[in-house]
Amino acid sequence: MTDFTAPRLDHPPRPLAQRVGAILWPSFFAAGVATMVFFAFVDPLALRDLTFPQLQISRGLGYTLGFFTFWLATASSSLFTWILLRPASRFNRPLPPR
Repeated sequence: MTDFTAPRLDHPPRPLAQRVGAILWPSFFAAGVATMVFFAFVDPLALRDLTFPQLQISRGLGYTLGFFTFWLATASSSLFTWILLRPASRFNRPLPPR
């Protein structure tokens, strides 16, 4: 008879550091590329003047805020992909025997 009490996993769970790294490292790289491409065409001071002219944001702070915004966006995308690719055996309980 088959043991229906313990679910069979497609693969063993990965360490937390590996899971976090698989999300943050590719998104860090993508954010770096996106930042370079975006700020090759957009000056952070001109963007500040269009959006928040009352704030005193330097060019360096504008680059930094832009990078972290891109990193947050790409990390969210990587996290969503990771959630969608998790094996179904982790969440679907086996049917009890009849």
